[in-house]
Amino acid sequence: MRKTPYTKALMDSEFWLTTQLEEMNKAQWEAICDGCAKCCLHKFIDDEEAGDISEQEATPTAVGNEGEEVFFTNIACQLLHTKSCECTQYQRRSELVPHCITLTKDNLKDIFYMPKSCSYRRMHEGRGLASWHPLLNKGKKTKMHELDVTIRGRTVNENEIDMQSFEDYIVTWPLADVD
Repeated sequence: MRKTPYTKALMDSEFWLTTQLEEMNKAQWEAICDGCAKCCLHKFIDDEEAGDISEQEATPTAVGNEGEEVFFTNIACQLLHTKSCECTQYQRRSELVPHCITLTKDNLKDIFYMPKSCSYRRMHEGRGLASWHPLLNKGKKTKMHELDVTIRGRTVNENEIDMQSFEDYIVTWPLADVD
């Protein structure tokens, strides 16, 4: 499980107001993650022209192609602890789940399917942190849970369903941009 990155020193520094994403150190970068866990939900791209594409062939792209649509599901990665909204194997996640994408300064601009509420996306787009972000709330996710910004209580584990029926699990709530 990932250790909560919201330290008093980081919160007191208000680094997010003066430091661009590409200039952040590792601790600052990790603290920008709001911990909503929406990135741990399975997403599918519907492309009528491409036909069926396996997960092994799917790669992130800078922009969605014409005719493509991204669908979020409430299907959560098997490594996700759904109450804390944290990965149980955070340091090894990319090794254990090969299609898990580690968001970095280098690939942020290429991951067009991050939800609009994602703090990295908000910062990248110049919108700043949302009022519910833990950095603005003493390092706590309480406000996020109250506003239903996180995945808590709304997911199913990927090991408990037939992934061939993913269409039955398509949801729109991850797309909400609450502020």
